[in-house]
Amino acid sequence: MPVSVLLVDDHALFRRGVRTILETAEDLSVVGEASNGKQAVELYAELHPDLVLMDIRMPVMGGLEAVRRLRAMDPQVRILILTVSEEDDDLFEAIRAGANGYLLKNVDPDELISSIQKVAAGEAVIPGLLAARIMAELHKEATPEEVLDPLTGRELQVLGYLSTGASNREIAKQLFISEHTVRNHIQNILSKLHLTNRVQAAAYAIRQGIRPPDTPPSDE
Repeated sequence: MPVSVLLVDDHALFRRGVRTILETAEDLSVVGEASNGKQAVELYAELHPDLVLMDIRMPVMGGLEAVRRLRAMDPQVRILILTVSEEDDDLFEAIRAGANGYLLKNVDPDELISSIQKVAAGEAVIPGLLAARIMAELHKEATPEEVLDPLTGRELQVLGYLSTGASNREIAKQLFISEHTVRNHIQNILSKLHLTNRVQAAAYAIRQGIRPPDTPPSDE
């Protein structure tokens, strides 16, 4: 089944252009459009799409508030921000609110399609320069109470690869395990460390100096 997308932007012409791009991909389908965050929340409850592609600056209700409400409505919701804003406050607040990715509107069409597919599959998408700014911000927020005791050896290995920005497929290949097993380990890591997404997990790993293992063990 194709990934169903709810497109949220207050500019109808821009929505039409993005819709045209997404519908060139066989595995993507735009199932609804909203012109503000309030409509997005209402349509999500009705349509239950696999992913919400969300702008930030919109009338009635902005994208950041919509992200919070969608996350409260459905903790499993997948949200990818697509915006012109490069403001640190918007970037950090979107991640804190629960967005799974953040792209700028000058993104290449192929990268947009690829990013939607990745977020729908459970990965996080943050361009390199923006990711560096997130890491720096989260580093400032580090607390001395953080501990590694709850994590297993395998979870520490997966966390080490997350610090490099590796995808689930890349981690699976390096550790000789399945992508399904990688996803399970990441969910356990997020739960044990009380984190929201893999971007925060990567920042945590960098703060703690956790790196990928030199030689992976054979057990899962």
